[in-house]
Amino acid sequence: MSHDPDRPPATDPDVLAEARAPGLDDDDIDDSNYVSGLPGFLGVIDVAIARIEAVLLAAGVLLMAFNTMANVVGRFIFGQSLFFSEEVNRALIILITFAGISYAARHGRHIRMSAFFDAISPPMRKVLMIVIAVVTSAAMFLLAWYSLEYVQAQAGRGRLLPALQVPVWWIIVWAPLGFFLTGLQYALTAIKNIIHKDIWLSTSTLEGYDDNAQEEV
Repeated sequence: MSHDPDRPPATDPDVLAEARAPGLDDDDIDDSNYVSGLPGFLGVIDVAIARIEAVLLAAGVLLMAFNTMANVVGRFIFGQSLFFSEEVNRALIILITFAGISYAARHGRHIRMSAFFDAISPPMRKVLMIVIAVVTSAAMFLLAWYSLEYVQAQAGRGRLLPALQVPVWWIIVWAPLGFFLTGLQYALTAIKNIIHKDIWLSTSTLEGYDDNAQEEV
């Protein structure tokens, strides 16, 4: 078939849709392909934390969705709700919450009070970032210790969940784990800021300023 030179060539709809589709930005991070920028054993720890977070969050969200749908089906089709559904969702919310604080720390997504931080020069911001990471890491480890003591106290009391009849401490054990992983993440952030010249909000997230203190985005 001849082609009219004055007529624009036809575009494959699939190719056009792909071209118009938005690409992945910095907020869409595929943790299955996460590669740490830290050297040696520190990088292994960083990647291990990323894998643990991904498994805990994915399992928690999927199980909560499945449990909720099963409860709805049981209520409206069979006329009876799952008697343990509320307790399972409570346990999964705790899991997602404390796995999520470590995930947010690794991607630099925690709320920051940055008025003073933004006003100082880049070299001072780097020093302050290291101090912030070290202090936050120490606070997270302290909270991990206190929460572990709380879990041990609950285990000693022998309390059981009414429906599931499992020990209460089973569903709160994620608190010390989440605080510990978050503390590790901030400690790695401090190390990354020490060994790299740029300013890092986390092991995977650069600060959004350049050397001239102008915002990049």
